[in-house]
Amino acid sequence: MSRQRAVIVGTGVAGVNAAAGMRAAGYDGHIVLIGDEPELPYRRPPLSKEILRGDKSMGEIRIKPEQWYSDQAIEILTGTTVTAIDPGSQTVHFADSTSTLRFDRLLLATGGTARVMPGVENVTTLRSAADVPAIQAQLVAGEQVMIIGAGLIGSEIAASARSLGCEVTLLESTSLPLPRLLPPVLGQAYVGLHKDHGTELRTDVTITDISRVGAQTTVSAADGRSWSAAHVILAIGMEPSVELAQRARLAVNNGIVVDFGGQTAAQNIYAAGDVANLPSHAFGRRHRVEHWQHAQNHGTAVGRAMAGEDMSFDEVPWCWSEQYGTNLQVAGWPSSAHDVFIRGSLDERDFSAFFLDGTTLVGAVAIGRPAEIRSARKLIGDKTALDTNLLSDASVDVADTVAS
Repeated sequence: MSRQRAVIVGTGVAGVNAAAGMRAAGYDGHIVLIGDEPELPYRRPPLSKEILRGDKSMGEIRIKPEQWYSDQAIEILTGTTVTAIDPGSQTVHFADSTSTLRFDRLLLATGGTARVMPGVENVTTLRSAADVPAIQAQLVAGEQVMIIGAGLIGSEIAASARSLGCEVTLLESTSLPLPRLLPPVLGQAYVGLHKDHGTELRTDVTITDISRVGAQTTVSAADGRSWSAAHVILAIGMEPSVELAQRARLAVNNGIVVDFGGQTAAQNIYAAGDVANLPSHAFGRRHRVEHWQHAQNHGTAVGRAMAGEDMSFDEVPWCWSEQYGTNLQVAGWPSSAHDVFIRGSLDERDFSAFFLDGTTLVGAVAIGRPAEIRSARKLIGDKTALDTNLLSDASVDVADTVAS
């Protein structure tokens, strides 16, 4: 009898950790890890920070050293594009249109692509290592750089550009930066952070036109404002790469729909990481998470499930961002719809904010207070009722605010 074969499409952290999870769970079949990038798997978060600034090389951000794949008997195919999967015959099809590979288990860890604006040219995006050289060439001291989108990636690029001496204009369509991550009460702190470091932040920008004349690109807004710069970088989020799942008629709804073990409705086909839409008991509904640690841990869990373990993944999301030397951490699902209790000082950027639905903690945000985020994350997952009278008392440990 031939050995079993697991095929993993996607060489990001979810795919690599799924392969590691399968081996750790005792899977002894073939594992084939396939990615369309020519690079060995690497960590994406440093691209907008250490890599752009030149503080690290690509070799320093590898997920695993090259020898690890051999040691784990994992076949890795880089620069290889999968164009289709056939659930019926359990095969994957490659871009050369003639090659196929049969699988017994399949994981889609395809991540996503940078969102673009239709019809817009002369701008760059940052999603992969291949995007870095073009942006690095623009980040020269004294150069004018315009960044469209003040989410995590856009804000981090702005901070990196300022550290390199660029003149930076940051445009955001909403009224505050980090709109998908921070409720308004906290977004205001990042207005001051950008201002204090010399970034020109402009909000409530509805873009109507982007045009290139000579060496300058001009961005025009619906309210008549306009800005020009030699270089424009687009950072307006990502789109999950669900095309393979759609062609295979798997359920897709803001990502590939999976259960707590990462399995789709198709037998032996799974999805993990940024591309997966998964259920959450703590959240109370489905969600798709675009954070590094989530992809890492979800990939590991799904890999173990693919190896036959009874695995259920229901983790509270956590992420961090470093901008201008300031470290932000977010856990759970903070929202302006919830009551907020703040310890410390927003103005001094030394605080923790806790978001409650009644007495139940559902989200937390902190700058410079990692221990409180760790405590909060556990309380969110446990759906713990808190004594709100104690929560704002800075002398009381967050873990000790549990209601009696």
